[in-house]
Amino acid sequence: MDRVVSARERLASRRRYEVLRGEGFDGGDLVSVCLRELSFARCSFRGADLRHATLDGCRFKLCDFRGADLSGASLRGVSLAGCDLTGADLRGADLTGARFGRLLTGTPPHGLTDATGVKLDHAVLRDLRLDQVVGWPGTV
Repeated sequence: MDRVVSARERLASRRRYEVLRGEGFDGGDLVSVCLRELSFARCSFRGADLRHATLDGCRFKLCDFRGADLSGASLRGVSLAGCDLTGADLRGADLTGARFGRLLTGTPPHGLTDATGVKLDHAVLRDLRLDQVVGWPGTV
């Protein structure tokens, strides 16, 4: 009988700098997962539990983080381009040197990172870079 591989095991088996495309981790238990310098394109983490995860240096393009819990996560130097963070919980997360931006898709407003309703209480925002982010708290 084949054993079912969890989302945590699938991610933990990835090598540094590997690129993942179109994979789904929706609702997954990824608490404290340690991923460094992976690239994700069109992956979904909708409602995933990424509390205290280490995602330093990871790159995300057109990924879905709607409702994901990233509280206390380390997102140092992470790049999010054209991602949906609607309602994501980033309370207490370390976003030092992170880049939230857009991806040129040719069909505006598609390709903009959406941070509508994101929770940022006690998050570290040192050297954070924003480029045309929709819904970022405190921006017009």
